[in-house]
Amino acid sequence: METSQHDQNITDITSSEFWRQKQEWIKQMRLQFSRRPEFPETYSMVDDEGMLNQEYFQPPKDAQPVVERKWGDDEKSKLLVGIEKYGIGHFREISESLLPEWSGNDLRMKSIRVMGRQNLQLYKDWRGNAEDVRREYERNKEIGLRLAAWKGGALVYDDDGLVLKAIEESNQATPP
Repeated sequence: METSQHDQNITDITSSEFWRQKQEWIKQMRLQFSRRPEFPETYSMVDDEGMLNQEYFQPPKDAQPVVERKWGDDEKSKLLVGIEKYGIGHFREISESLLPEWSGNDLRMKSIRVMGRQNLQLYKDWRGNAEDVRREYERNKEIGLRLAAWKGGALVYDDDGLVLKAIEESNQATPP
């Protein structure tokens, strides 16, 4: 009975010699690509035979565990106080004074949700209390739903400029 090429390939893959050669190839690739002369610290990643140094990939002994942050009503209230005190766009100041565990960029992203608008440029330096923010959110949501531009809890701009035109018209009728 003749063995097919497929059967031969399966035999090759299951042989210990195949796996030994594959491991040798992997070690050579590690040595060739993991060790970089311009980065001396890479020499401790892989030993001289191409085996990984498991300790290299462990966190440093003095590493502090990452504390999981939760965004809740207290954080949202502080963000609203910060928007009233410092204005939209001053997220670093809000972070430093009210929410130090959150970066300025984190707070910018949270403000997108709280204002209901993906692009906050037209709100630059705008200040408002919690009621003003709620009113702006509702205005943005109404525009977004009317123009099918309400995505993931925020008004997003369209390529045709209809959203921007609607925002400008709304702002003329009732300024933020």
